[in-house]
Amino acid sequence: MLEELKKQVYEANMELPRRGLVTYTWGNVSGIDRGTGYVVIKPSGVDYDVLTPDDLPVLDLDGNQVEGRCKPSSDTATHLELYKKYSAIGGIVHTHSPEAVAWAQAGRDIPLYGTTHADYFLGPIPCARNLTPEEIEEAYEKHTGTVIIETFTQRGINPVYTPAVLCKNHGPFAWGKDAAEAVHNAVVLEEVARMARLTEAVDPKAAPAPDSIRDKHFYRKHGENAYYGQ
Repeated sequence: MLEELKKQVYEANMELPRRGLVTYTWGNVSGIDRGTGYVVIKPSGVDYDVLTPDDLPVLDLDGNQVEGRCKPSSDTATHLELYKKYSAIGGIVHTHSPEAVAWAQAGRDIPLYGTTHADYFLGPIPCARNLTPEEIEEAYEKHTGTVIIETFTQRGINPVYTPAVLCKNHGPFAWGKDAAEAVHNAVVLEEVARMARLTEAVDPKAAPAPDSIRDKHFYRKHGENAYYGQ
């Protein structure tokens, strides 16, 4: 079932250690087949060195496992909430990449200081609030997803134009049209997190880039009038 999607999600997962975004098993990538509504995701706690496409479980959007011998990632419920809310998302990645985690642990948005950031994200990378003790106790992973959705809804952020978030005291999630693009965005997120940290080390009072610079760099790569690339 969904052999091509399993292959794509497997390759995306394997890109995480290659890009230095994960240590041991600290991360997961998923992808969704919108035709069936089935999600393929990394299994829980399986080392990347032994992971195969056949290890990836298949689930429906209610979290019922429909195929696979391995248990799905412990973060599965977070992925499912995002898939259910945002139909444009086709792949999701969660890591504990250190630069992005540093901002999450500080509880700070990543400011948009320059064009590298603006090429991929139309505005700061938001940091969601902490879950309440009640939310943690009731359904921690599900509510991680609902708090991400709450953050984007309350701030009026388009999740297609800002395809990443920080969960406070936890770490980043990123997404895209498919699993490969989600990982690409996670790699860029880690780089802009590092660049922002270095910017503030050089000048703690640095100001965000002007909106005109932000918009020019974002919209030349995204939207109906984009002209970057072949």
